[in-house]
Amino acid sequence: MSSAFRKAAKSGQRPHRERAQPARRQKLGLLEKKKDYKLRANDYHKKQNALRALQKKALEKNPDEFYFKMIRAELQDGVHKIKQPKDEVTPEQVKLMRTQDIKYVEMKRVAEAKKIERLKSELHLLDAAGKNPSKHVFFFDSKKEVQEFDIATHLDTVPELVDRVYNRPTIATLQKETLKGATDPAHLKKLAQQRKNQYDLLKQRIEREKAMFVVAQKIQTRKDLLDKTHKVKVKKETTDGPAIYKFKFQRKR
Repeated sequence: MSSAFRKAAKSGQRPHRERAQPARRQKLGLLEKKKDYKLRANDYHKKQNALRALQKKALEKNPDEFYFKMIRAELQDGVHKIKQPKDEVTPEQVKLMRTQDIKYVEMKRVAEAKKIERLKSELHLLDAAGKNPSKHVFFFDSKKEVQEFDIATHLDTVPELVDRVYNRPTIATLQKETLKGATDPAHLKKLAQQRKNQYDLLKQRIEREKAMFVVAQKIQTRKDLLDKTHKVKVKKETTDGPAIYKFKFQRKR
């Protein structure tokens, strides 16, 4: 038994025991776990010493002092963050990267152009949407011939095939040979839809090829701007074309 308990027993007083820290308050830290005045005092003096050291450092600081973190740090949401250094490249390296970009875009553009030519050879631009309609002009000598004119008779075909601009056989051909291909209306409608889809695809590829051509021109313009030759902008850049510059003439050796 400790001396404090023995003295309390002799005097008839109830000995005081430190109450244990409840489990729900253990998360509050060391000073809340036990009512120990020594731990509280040590923590207080430690904080006071830190504050005095910071105050002394602030008073002795030279306001004209410069260090590189001043230009490499910025304040974001109250916190100083170091700026990441930018990648440094030489003008020669930039020109090489521009050249590689142009080569890649040009390669993709040529591939699109080949696909466009292949689609055109398959479709022959027949009944294409947006295509200027072809005109077939007939000449007559009198108004009577115009009034009596029958296009099916003139073209020597059946009235059902008059509206066709392709695959329009004559009556003599139909008498000698059977009509080849689909004749069922449902099948003809399906083929027409497939042909329309092909024309839509062709239109998309043409627009993509034009866009790649514009991108290649803009990249080439940016590459030319890396030259230190004096230049004047003549036309601003648009979505359909690059900016136009006039360069000072220099004689090349």
